[in-house]
Amino acid sequence: MKIMIVEDEALLALELEEEVEAAGHTVIGQAMSEKQAMAILERQVPEFAFVDVHLTDGPTGIDVGRHLAERGIPYVFVTGNLKRVPDDFVGAIGVIEKPYTMNGLQNALSYIARLLRGDVNLTVPPSIIVGPRGSA
Repeated sequence: MKIMIVEDEALLALELEEEVEAAGHTVIGQAMSEKQAMAILERQVPEFAFVDVHLTDGPTGIDVGRHLAERGIPYVFVTGNLKRVPDDFVGAIGVIEKPYTMNGLQNALSYIARLLRGDVNLTVPPSIIVGPRGSA
């Protein structure tokens, strides 16, 4: 999959990129703010995105999520504060809570990849909280 990472913590973004690439996917861009995320989306269309709720320009990850949902691009929120995610998940497949383990992230990424391929009867790993869109 071609994946976009929207994360304002540089170290976490780099770790996430390493894990995504180790799983055989391609990172098409990293953004630390809503503006940077929108610039990436003007140039490329990811097949999936990881979106932090709070970015360098505030809690604008929710707005990035809305934009992705409007364009039909699946994504998950990655946040340390689950209370910031709206009840309807703004169209997100789910939420991965920080701090996450690398094993938990790998399990979530595997689940997401299989879900997007159309696999059914999937077991949701404990590392991801699925929203209405993330149920198989």
